Amino acid sequence: MFNFSANHMVLLASMDWGKYQTFMMKDLDTQRSYKVFDFSKTHVFCKDKVYCISGKINSTEKLYLVLENFKEDSKYYQAAI
Repeated sequence: MFNFSANHMVLLASMDWGKYQTFMMKDLDTQRSYKVFDFSKTHVFCKDKVYCISGKINSTEKLYLVLENFKEDSKYYQAAI
């Protein structure tokens, strides 16, 4: 497993799968979308806020971004959303 962190992320969609939640997040700088897994099911995102996220990358067969921490990115200019 490797560490990852990303800034300027916004929530596109979320889904609860019983044992875990998935979040589709978009990086506002690169315009890339990521599927982020939350196995603790403790993280809550709002669609109108920008976040910094961090966690682990599990690279067995596919690339899984496993969320560990997040915080609101208060330094990012909100009008860019």
